[in-house]
Amino acid sequence: MDMSGPRWKKGKDGKNFSALAAAQPMSGIVAKLQSSLKGATLVATLSSQGRDAILGVNPQQATLLNRAAFGRALDNAGAEKQWFQLGAEEVFYLCHALKCISVESASKELMSQGELWDHLCSASESFPEMYKAYSHLRSKNWVVRSGLQYGTDFVAYRHHPALVHSEFAVVVVPEGVEFGGRCGRLNVWSDLLCALRASGSVAKTLLVLTISSSNCELSSPDCLEQLVVHERTISRWIAQQCREQRCEPRTEEAEKEEQDQARETVVFNYLGVILGFTVLSSLLVYKLRFQQ
Repeated sequence: MDMSGPRWKKGKDGKNFSALAAAQPMSGIVAKLQSSLKGATLVATLSSQGRDAILGVNPQQATLLNRAAFGRALDNAGAEKQWFQLGAEEVFYLCHALKCISVESASKELMSQGELWDHLCSASESFPEMYKAYSHLRSKNWVVRSGLQYGTDFVAYRHHPALVHSEFAVVVVPEGVEFGGRCGRLNVWSDLLCALRASGSVAKTLLVLTISSSNCELSSPDCLEQLVVHERTISRWIAQQCREQRCEPRTEEAEKEEQDQARETVVFNYLGVILGFTVLSSLLVYKLRFQQ
C-alpha cells in the first residue's frame, strides 16, 4: 500500500480538497482564532474530573474553533453561546502557547499557568511529555487529535479532518530519569511490530516522537524549553515489493539501453520471420518440382 503524501478527501464534484486547504492554510486560521479569543478575554472551566475543560464562545468563535480543529462542540450548545469541550493538551496550548484564554477550576477560582500545569500533571503523570509532543506538532501547523482508536497517543492531520485523512499515527516515547518508569515504550520488538502493523493497516505512517531532557525538573511549565523532541518515522520493509518493483529510480542511460535492446529484439524477430518464410517457400518449390 502506497502511503506517501496526504490522502485528500473529495467533494461532491469529485475533486479533492487540496486546493481549498492551500487557499486557507491552517496557520492563518489559528492566527484568526487567537486574535478573536484574545479580544474576548474568555475563561475555560475545568471539569470535575480535572482532565477536560469547557469553553463558552459566540457563533463566530465557534466557527473558528471548528476550522482550527480545537475541541469538540457539545450537543446542547445554544444559539447565542456555544460550548466546546477541550482536552488537557488543547486547553493548556490555548492558555500557555497562544495565550488567548484563561482557565478556572471547577470551583470557579482563576488559575495561573503554573497552577494549571500542576493540576494537569496530577491528573495525568504523562502530561509533560504528551503536551510537549502535542505543542511540537501544533507549532508546525499539524492538526493533532487523539489516537486512542488506533492504539497510539495521537494522529496528525495535514489540515482539517473534514478535508484530509490523518497521515501519521504518533507514539510518544519519553527518555530520561525525570520520566521514571514511563521510558520503556517500544523497547520490545513485539510492541514495535504491533504498532507498525496497526498503523499500516489504517494507511498511516508510524511517527515516534522521543522526548528527552537534560536533567530538568517537570514541576513547572518552564521545563518545556528544555525538553527536546526527536522525530522518527518507521515503516515496514516488505521483501516481496522490493523484489517485484525497482527500489531505485531508473537513470536515463538505463532507460535508453532498454529501448535499444527492445529495438534490436524487434529487428531480429522481423529478420527471423523473413528468413523462415524464404526457407519454407524454397522447400515448397523444390517439393513441387520433385513431384513433377
